[in-house]
Amino acid sequence: MKKIFLIICTFAVALSFGVSEENTTDKIPKESFTDIQIALSSPEYPVTAGDIYTLAFLANNTPVSYSISVDASYQIRIANLTVLDAKGKTFLELKKLVEKIVTENYRMSGVQFVLTTPAVFNVIIKGEVQETQTKKAWALSRLSSVISDFTTEYSSTRDITITSSDGKKKTCDLFKAERNGDLAQDPYLQPGDVVTINRISRIVTIAGAVERPGTYELLKGENIQELIKIYGGGLKEKADTSRARIVRSKDSVNLPGDEMYLTKKDFDNNFELLCFDSIIIPSYTDLMPVVFFEGAIYSKTNEELEASTRVALTFTPGENYATILRSNKDKFSASSDTKNAYIIRQGKQIPIDIDSLLYDASIYSPEYVQANDTLLVPFKQYFISVSGAVQKPGRYPYIPNRSWDYYVGLAGGFTTQNSFEKIQITDIYGKLLTKDDVITPETTIEAKSNSFLYYFNQYSGLISVALTCITTTLTVYAYLK
Repeated sequence: MKKIFLIICTFAVALSFGVSEENTTDKIPKESFTDIQIALSSPEYPVTAGDIYTLAFLANNTPVSYSISVDASYQIRIANLTVLDAKGKTFLELKKLVEKIVTENYRMSGVQFVLTTPAVFNVIIKGEVQETQTKKAWALSRLSSVISDFTTEYSSTRDITITSSDGKKKTCDLFKAERNGDLAQDPYLQPGDVVTINRISRIVTIAGAVERPGTYELLKGENIQELIKIYGGGLKEKADTSRARIVRSKDSVNLPGDEMYLTKKDFDNNFELLCFDSIIIPSYTDLMPVVFFEGAIYSKTNEELEASTRVALTFTPGENYATILRSNKDKFSASSDTKNAYIIRQGKQIPIDIDSLLYDASIYSPEYVQANDTLLVPFKQYFISVSGAVQKPGRYPYIPNRSWDYYVGLAGGFTTQNSFEKIQITDIYGKLLTKDDVITPETTIEAKSNSFLYYFNQYSGLISVALTCITTTLTVYAYLK
């Protein structure tokens, strides 16, 4: 009997799951809800007003199964046994308590207590937002995910107040949650919560030779030292604080702002920062001379090598071209014509054998890198030859990942003497390829003629001239004889 009841209970719970998914999937926020198992698998899921649970057990050999809804009072009735206060409890805590009460009253009852529909509720968002909004959330929605679409450039992420339904207030700092992993600063929201986003008091920007450049909101009493050490993550190894400068727009008569240099004393005294200050920490590498690589060169903006690129690279004075080429060999590709590269220095061209320097470690260049040199690497151009019964036989630029019919199309397509697309494809090594093979550089595509008259028409002029000469010769010979 118990086994039969357990089967019935399982079936009833399954039906409850199905109904709840169908009825609530479109109500739970997409950014939070994937399926009910998220709530069941989370030990932190709190009992929330609006939750629906299913309780199933065997009472004196009689199957009992019904739904329990949680309202704003959080008082829930467990069958005819007791009333529980579920406020402040997690689902797991409530589950253990309910199952314990039922088991104590009905031995061998096979009790099951399952969350079938998580609650969905509204949260009010106001303050420094585009406009006061009401946002749907559920018990596993964190503060950061709910407010992300409503903030402005003046919204504080460090001074956010959550007012609960009972009037209690909590101030949250999302920077601490993001940087330090302090999730208490990015709490789950609850029904009746009102989120007030306050306005920023000070934001500053730090750029240059720090580990974490960016724009940060400072707390009261925090200045240049905290900005560099806490927010910027500290100075990089080659940071040059002797050339550090600040651009201040507040109270400036100049539109770009007033620029001033910071001294060692400013750093020691924790120079006071104002809202919208911008601090730049240069690097000693900025003072190093540069050489330019130009042409068929990879760069962040030219990863496909579709056009000529010019990049500036720093080098150490006295550096040989062999070392700078080897340390930047990832800048070259199969399209780089390294055999015909050259250095442009003061208007003169100096040939350089890049291949030898890249792949023979024993070779060093007689040329040393000089400031403002330009290493020019041309593009290597490949071609495909198309011949035979096409409109415009010739050589056409090779483009990767194109099939044979692309090149026949460049040649104007087949003539009428090739009505069956009969072709012969031969790669640079003399190997015959099929139409399904990849076309490689310097491949020859020959369109075969299906008519004898095609070749006859090509040479008909020569044949006519030859026959005329023969006829004239025979006529003269017969006359003279």
